[in-house]
Amino acid sequence: MARTTGSDGEKTEAAVREAAVGLIARLGYEAMSMRQLAAEVGVQAAALYRYFPTKEDLLFTLMREHMEGLLEAWDDARPAAADPAARLAAYVENHIAFHIERRHATHVSNMELRSLSHERLTQILKMRTAYEKELRAILRDGAEAGIFETDDVGLTAMALIQMMTGVIVWFRPGERLSISEVTTTYLSMTMRLVGAKIGACSAARPVGRATEAVAL
Repeated sequence: MARTTGSDGEKTEAAVREAAVGLIARLGYEAMSMRQLAAEVGVQAAALYRYFPTKEDLLFTLMREHMEGLLEAWDDARPAAADPAARLAAYVENHIAFHIERRHATHVSNMELRSLSHERLTQILKMRTAYEKELRAILRDGAEAGIFETDDVGLTAMALIQMMTGVIVWFRPGERLSISEVTTTYLSMTMRLVGAKIGACSAARPVGRATEAVAL
């Protein structure tokens, strides 16, 4: 009989994925055992293999779902307007919000690429490239329109991705800056980094008050 949405099997699989993200982020993929994961979820170790035949299947699923979620989030956030400054603002806001909400999953996706087989690594890297290509297109459009000044679009895109994703390293709820304030500051730094002309920032979409969490 096919499982229905919300069935015990689906709930268990979701619990396995959630627990695995936390354990891998804390212990590392190689150090985490399936027995530890089973104990964390509260099932027999053999039960895990119904959902993930191998440990690498589990890791690949976590990474693929993370990238699928990021691409879908950008599809939803991408503004209809063609203005490069507005698109860049949307990209920055979406990237920071997505990764802060998925701190452990981001850590796993960035640190455990080395643990994937060549074929699966290639699949994940293709998804990452597709996402980063969106940012390069924004920067290139801005440069062609005379809004941005960048010496090297590819290097600038990589620098921005590293800077924005790095928020998860230091951001902690309950401290000085809200996510909205952090995003506004990062957007300002981004505009300076891309050599935005005066007025480009005003064309960017204003950052909303997404949450009350604060940091630094």
